[in-house]
Amino acid sequence: MAAGIGRPISMLGEFRGFLLKTNALALAIGVIIGGALGTVVNSLVNDIIMPPIGLVLGGIDFSAQKVILKSAVGGDPATEVAIRYGAFINSILAFLVIALVVWQISRMLIKDEPTPELKFCPFCREANAADASRCKACTSEI
Repeated sequence: MAAGIGRPISMLGEFRGFLLKTNALALAIGVIIGGALGTVVNSLVNDIIMPPIGLVLGGIDFSAQKVILKSAVGGDPATEVAIRYGAFINSILAFLVIALVVWQISRMLIKDEPTPELKFCPFCREANAADASRCKACTSEI
């Protein structure tokens, strides 16, 4: 029974170590921030960008635009069958704004590693590390 009690603590410790040692914690933080960013961008598109566009196009509310395939039965909007292309346009704009923001953030935070210096074997033309004394492909001295 003592082994059974110690085992959950050990497993919990291993799981905690996994979360802290791997990118799982960074992934969890990214998902949370991504969800919040999605909410902000949806509001940006629906509340800031689309109203002026609708005004310029004659007072159109894009989120309400649809092609009705079957009218609502008995005044129940749940029975209406429609293609809601306005909501789709809003979703496309939200995606484009999110993609632009993520691209800009990644450009700022992710830097390319410098390419390592290489020296080429004069015999087989294989690329080798700059400090190599023998070719990794043909083992000739370089």
